[in-house]
Amino acid sequence: MSKERIGFIGLGLMGSAMVERLQALGYDVTVIANRSRANVDAALARGATEAASARDVAAASDIVMLCMDTSDNVESRIYGDQGVLDGLRANAVVIDFGTSLPGSTKRIGADVAAKGAAYLDAPLGRTPAHAKDGLLNIMCAGDKDAYDRVKPVLDDLGENVFHLGPLGSGHTIKLINNFFAMTTACAMAEAFAMADAAGISRDKLYGVMSAGPLHSGMMDFVRNYAEEGQIDLAFSMSNAAKDVGYYRAMAQELGAQSRMSDCAEGTLKEAVEDGWGARMVPEMVDFLSERIARK
Repeated sequence: MSKERIGFIGLGLMGSAMVERLQALGYDVTVIANRSRANVDAALARGATEAASARDVAAASDIVMLCMDTSDNVESRIYGDQGVLDGLRANAVVIDFGTSLPGSTKRIGADVAAKGAAYLDAPLGRTPAHAKDGLLNIMCAGDKDAYDRVKPVLDDLGENVFHLGPLGSGHTIKLINNFFAMTTACAMAEAFAMADAAGISRDKLYGVMSAGPLHSGMMDFVRNYAEEGQIDLAFSMSNAAKDVGYYRAMAQELGAQSRMSDCAEGTLKEAVEDGWGARMVPEMVDFLSERIARK
């Protein structure tokens, strides 16, 4: 049986690793340039085809994959005269692998369905290194028949592939997950910073906290930077602020009030505004230690 033809939009760190994986498994991949040509040129050297527009990507593909950083960027590739919708084939499947706003996802899904195609949200867990080896966590949602059709491809990309329910469920769960993760990371960073202000060693604090039910992988990510300068969580403060902001926007759209995200979003935004946006989340320890020590 011939493999599905893949169109891929968004060859950043994660997207380029996913394309490399697909190509290694023999998929025919069509790509489009975005901010940088380096990853596109690498894909072309491995045999990919370059399209001039998102419309042309869709016209050449059975499955269109997007791995973009914001909902605005996803929408910019979906809509317009040169967008995915303009070239989408009947019975195609479009998959958004980014962390997007559920409301935007549902609106796009309705427009894709009107073209006789299907839209799935499938945010990712793990890193580009996992993507190269087909070991991602994939949180997929949307039409079950479409999911069943593309699952063999998702299994080639992911070690753990979930179907989570109706369209938007994947993005909703990912935002809840990232809100909790970033709130935990910021709280642990402040705990170390407060210990600094009090003259208590970080290792003593960690020893006590990690001996009880507070112990978690996120605690260890922050601890490894705080005590050893080791970055295990390569997720920027700007991305963290964006995701927590999306979580709050999602809550507002649901008519719900988020209380716990106030502090995480405010602290991350403060860091971004102070020029720390490109720094990694565990480095919040340094950011907060400097500011807690201010008189």
